[in-house]
Amino acid sequence: MNDRPEQPSTVRVFVALAPPDDAKDELADALRPAYEQYPSLRWNRIEDWHITLAFLGELPVTAVPTLRPVLARLAASRPPLTLGLHGGGHFDERLLWSGIQGELEGLHLLADDVRKLVRTCGITFPERPLRPHLTLARARRSEQATIPPAAASLAHFTGHPWQTERLHLVGSNIGRGPGAIRYRDIDAWQFAGDS
Repeated sequence: MNDRPEQPSTVRVFVALAPPDDAKDELADALRPAYEQYPSLRWNRIEDWHITLAFLGELPVTAVPTLRPVLARLAASRPPLTLGLHGGGHFDERLLWSGIQGELEGLHLLADDVRKLVRTCGITFPERPLRPHLTLARARRSEQATIPPAAASLAHFTGHPWQTERLHLVGSNIGRGPGAIRYRDIDAWQFAGDS
């Protein structure tokens, strides 16, 4: 009899950037009134905040090793980007986000290159336009009216600028049972030198 739990044969994967802790803390402080006013929203954990560059979807776990070397080389060839968290908004009154400002052209180029490299590994994924944002919360259908005012509460928020440190390959537990969505780094690679 095998006592080890069965490992899933697939993993839900995306490539992302993560703000540094001090930038996340700054935004969390600005969100404190919204946390108190809208406690029934499904708030993302601060440690899970990220900027998605390419959502790859559900992949066989055997595909992950092919991504590591190409993403490592890409990160090593790129200087950090200077970004900042700014304002707030929503998608379809269901998803609350904070916007991104700074070197957006460089962010789009990095996302394009990530997507090209993933395709060269023979991995197909849903093509979605990059809309740089950091997801903060989701609303159940019955709570959609709370998202626009929560977004409005961030209208005047501008965080300090920060530099990207690493390119992250992230896995999530979506579709793996009840409970909150959790993300974990599969791997992460340092960007090259100074910008």
